[in-house]
Amino acid sequence: MSLRPTRGLVHLFGRNIAQNTTAQRADLRRRIGIVFQDFRLLDHLTTWENVALPLRVTGRRLSDYREDVTELLKWVGLGDRMHAFPAVLSGGEKQRAAIARAVIGKPELLLADEPTGNVDPQMARRLLRLFIELNRLGTSIIIATHDYQLMSQFPAPRMQLENGRLEIYE
Repeated sequence: MSLRPTRGLVHLFGRNIAQNTTAQRADLRRRIGIVFQDFRLLDHLTTWENVALPLRVTGRRLSDYREDVTELLKWVGLGDRMHAFPAVLSGGEKQRAAIARAVIGKPELLLADEPTGNVDPQMARRLLRLFIELNRLGTSIIIATHDYQLMSQFPAPRMQLENGRLEIYE
């Protein structure tokens, strides 16, 4: 199901998305990485296969991304869990797998809903450093979180939604 704006304009990557064709919407989705709060891992795939999925569905050859997936899983602390299925992963492990899956394709935009909500403070800081590095390399990142203390450790513009108003703080 694809919802279109009922009024106003929504532009993303320089295009009015209401005018996108089906193929253009698919291309748009490939340019965006999403970290879901509820992980959305596929239970029948291993951790490694879940993380590799965005690359696989775009038709890339396994030999082109095998090392990248393995390296990223090691970086997020899942090197010893890459062959495990989601059912046996802890909440924090699922969160890290979801983050790895969202960033493996080097998206232009990363949307992350409570990406550090299920990990310990040390891992949360490590994951935010990953986001900062991605941002430095050109990825725009939007993080939705309630963890003001953690976010205050990293300089970035902030948006706060309160009483239906969006306030932007530089």
